[in-house]
Amino acid sequence: MTDSVRLQVDGRLHLKDPTSTELGQSIVEHAILMLDEMGYEAFTFRKLADRIGTTEPSVYRYFRNKQRLLLYLTAWYWSWMEYRVLLATVNVVPSEQRLRLALAELTRPIVADETLPRIDEAALYRVVVADSPKAYLHRDVDVENREGLFLSYKRLCRTVADMVAAVNPTYRYPLALVSTVMESSHMQKYFAEHLPRLTEVTHAQADASTTQFLTELVFKTIAL
Repeated sequence: MTDSVRLQVDGRLHLKDPTSTELGQSIVEHAILMLDEMGYEAFTFRKLADRIGTTEPSVYRYFRNKQRLLLYLTAWYWSWMEYRVLLATVNVVPSEQRLRLALAELTRPIVADETLPRIDEAALYRVVVADSPKAYLHRDVDVENREGLFLSYKRLCRTVADMVAAVNPTYRYPLALVSTVMESSHMQKYFAEHLPRLTEVTHAQADASTTQFLTELVFKTIAL
């Protein structure tokens, strides 16, 4: 049996660590499924409490509000992505090959991870695509940024940006390029499914085409 992986998420995102109790793990597990089913706007802690057979105040013991819960889930997702990128590139010496592997991890289809049995990664991915912008596109983003609530996203961007810099140390915008790629990876697949006139990526080949497009974009952009 595969050993379980425990990802670290900033403690400021929760009031009580949800991984420390069965109830907390159930809150996270079912919050992902419900956000995927109904979307952020329709989701409430009362509905979540009803789903898992607990009380609404019990959910509030773990998260201040649903905005912080969404921040927690997206931070968990970016930490998981960083783990995948580092695992895929460990002991890979050629800098171009490391970057190609990292881009493949950022853009490949999401499949079940046996090391994380209580997380539906495919559902979480859909939540991130649909709702993660709500985690930072709001009036209080500067306050939350000063609190360090976006560190997992920044850390992942920096990890891959360092790989870009290793390929071309003179390129001036590695962070801007990587954050663009990460957002575009989600949006191209979304466009292919829902707004196909905005992309040449087809829904049937969305994963492979997105990886090919963004890898080509990066390497042509940083070409020496």
